[in-house]
Amino acid sequence: MKRWFIVLGLAVSALALASVGAADPGNGPGKGHVKQGHARFTFTFANTDNGSCGAEWATLMETRTFSVKDNGNGTFTLRRTDKGTFTTVAGPSPGACETGSKHGHLVRAGVTGHFVGYLVGTVTATKFNPNATCANVNVCATREGFLTTYFTGATYSCDQNSTDCKFNYNYTSPNTVLRYRHWQDRGKGAGTMLKEVFMGDIADH
Repeated sequence: MKRWFIVLGLAVSALALASVGAADPGNGPGKGHVKQGHARFTFTFANTDNGSCGAEWATLMETRTFSVKDNGNGTFTLRRTDKGTFTTVAGPSPGACETGSKHGHLVRAGVTGHFVGYLVGTVTATKFNPNATCANVNVCATREGFLTTYFTGATYSCDQNSTDCKFNYNYTSPNTVLRYRHWQDRGKGAGTMLKEVFMGDIADH
């Protein structure tokens, strides 16, 4: 799933937000679960995902949680955790354009499975407001929208040429009609310093 974020637009290719279903704001609309030095915000939504060839290969039902840790020096550790289920779209498999592992080429429509993963990096900002109002969850659930809503003057290491970014996503299907039933997209860095590895596939053949 060329995961969205990593190439300066966090586009390592995926998760173009389709529609947000609901937000878990914690302390009221747009507010996160807040405790000393930490805040957490959770959103549930429908999404799509692209594979190693850049083509859409699945629709997702996803729960996304942003966790913010104040480092006390104007920087914040931002961790995004995603989990949910996927349903395949007929066409190129997510691993079809891999070069470093055995994989398939095509996947049929309607195969289901689950996924889990994370993206973590550092935000540098002049201000973080965990009680900011999320006026539109369609926006707040995205990386860019989240940064704009809850931070002031923010830059994110996963949006720059940086070694300070890490991600790991795993997709698994129990469906025995598939020849390949596990696909992993993991890496370190962002932009020109991105080192990304694809392993396996979700594919018929």
